Amino acid sequence: MRDMQMERDTRNVAIDKVGVKDIHYPIVVMDKNRDQQHTVARINMYVDLPHHFKGTHMSRFVEILNRYRGEITMRNMGELLQAMKDRLNASCAHIEMDFPYFIEKQAPVSKALSLMEYRCCLRGTLAETKDFVLAVEVPLTALCPCSKEISARGAHNQRSSVRVEVRMNKFIWIEDLISWVEECGSAPVYALLKREDEKAVTEQAYDNPMFVEDIVRAVTLRLKATPEITWFRVECENFESIHNHSAYAMVEFPPRCEEG
Repeated sequence: MRDMQMERDTRNVAIDKVGVKDIHYPIVVMDKNRDQQHTVARINMYVDLPHHFKGTHMSRFVEILNRYRGEITMRNMGELLQAMKDRLNASCAHIEMDFPYFIEKQAPVSKALSLMEYRCCLRGTLAETKDFVLAVEVPLTALCPCSKEISARGAHNQRSSVRVEVRMNKFIWIEDLISWVEECGSAPVYALLKREDEKAVTEQAYDNPMFVEDIVRAVTLRLKATPEITWFRVECENFESIHNHSAYAMVEFPPRCEEG
């Protein structure tokens, strides 16, 4: 049958990314404590398209996913990207996998166990070289230092969402990256707390007040001290409890102007 996608286009406009978005697909992620964790990712797949081609073959992206069914891991993302380049006659391939990752956490006093969900993302690009980024979103508690200082009774707190993206020269466990971030807030967040745990977490936050700026600086120093990390971006958004806005801070290292 006639291959419309491979027909010539005369507008002389190359396309940087073309492909498929929002495919829900099972993947396997390496688990520090249980070897492997099966989860379901939302996957985006793209390639570049030269100016002289009318379109790309969208079905081939799904064919490649099916070829790697049950074998999609962080370790073989490069192989999957190469398959995209070869199958779609592209010079550059991109894949993004956004997925929930679960870690068993123990409450601080009662020791009650529960599963805590974290949103994670793997991004890979293969052109002349391979680029790989791991991202995690970690919820924290932040207690306002100003509120504590000026208030006769108590202090208002915030739910913080910290997003960290890293490039690495050596493998880093998702669990470790999350743990490093959780050390940098006023207190961690848990899926299950009994009354004695709530007391402990509330008091921990009160004894450790932090602005949004404090959190991103603390995470920055922790990541800078990790030689396996070659680049990172840390963002923190504090969802205010007494204002109708969020507080935000971001650090990228090395800064974009210093890269290369």
